[in-house]
Amino acid sequence: MQRAIRLEHLAPGLFVLLWSTGFIGSKLGSLYAEPFTMTAIRMLLVTLLLVVLVLSMRAPWPNRPIAFAHLALAGCLIHACYLTGVLYALRLGMPTAFVAMIAGVQPILTAVFARIWLKETLSTWQWLGMLLGMVGVLIVLLARYRFNASDALGPGLIAALIALFGITLGTLYQKRFCGSFDLRTSALVQYATTTVLCTLLAYSFESRVVQWTQEFVFAVVWLAVVLSLGAIGLLFFMLRRGASAQVASLFFLTPSVTACMAYLFFDEKLGLAVLLGFALTATGVALVARAKSPAQLN
Repeated sequence: MQRAIRLEHLAPGLFVLLWSTGFIGSKLGSLYAEPFTMTAIRMLLVTLLLVVLVLSMRAPWPNRPIAFAHLALAGCLIHACYLTGVLYALRLGMPTAFVAMIAGVQPILTAVFARIWLKETLSTWQWLGMLLGMVGVLIVLLARYRFNASDALGPGLIAALIALFGITLGTLYQKRFCGSFDLRTSALVQYATTTVLCTLLAYSFESRVVQWTQEFVFAVVWLAVVLSLGAIGLLFFMLRRGASAQVASLFFLTPSVTACMAYLFFDEKLGLAVLLGFALTATGVALVARAKSPAQLN
């Protein structure tokens, strides 16, 4: 019990830190393999690791056939749609930060859908937090990057929007239908399903040529272990213990933390505007996480 409580307090910060590395790893890996091919390799690695974990720990399986269908659908939305959408957007030439900005809309979209579908409601302070978070994301990206009008048009935008709706609908579906299953076996079902789907798509639409460079291997292993097992596991853990909109608000922090990582690893300047955006974003997330919704007040 104490371990779970400790993880509950550490999970948000750790999730943001791990998730922020995803765009960098995806950008690196996309240079050496096509999106469906790269995702299939990543998902296969995660599936094999989870097979060993599930068998060694004798984790319980869902006891209803419909559960496997729920898990498979949630997995395809979260993993296949989101991951390949991001990769295709990057491969089609969209700036990494622009893809992150589109993904940054997710908390607002999640709050709207959660209100319609899951009957979750937000207080006035939480809506204010959402607004502050969105403003903070825009300040960071507009101050840190310059976009051409052509960057927001064409197939890259479609791919980024598929990623946005995939992760939004997937997390809501996970919250609604998959919250009671064991995290280990449910993750195995989701990753195995995504492996099969992405493999079929790779054979249907891609050349499946892979440049097995050290950079590609590092990117795939990092994304498989740190993102797919670590960050996604934390996301599902938090969804079980919090409202969908509160958890989704953490995605507001991703562009700011990514900018900080770029400063540390690539000596890219942050600037006063970026620091201001980070402060607004952090304040917004704090408001969403700490303020009680109307349902909690009753």
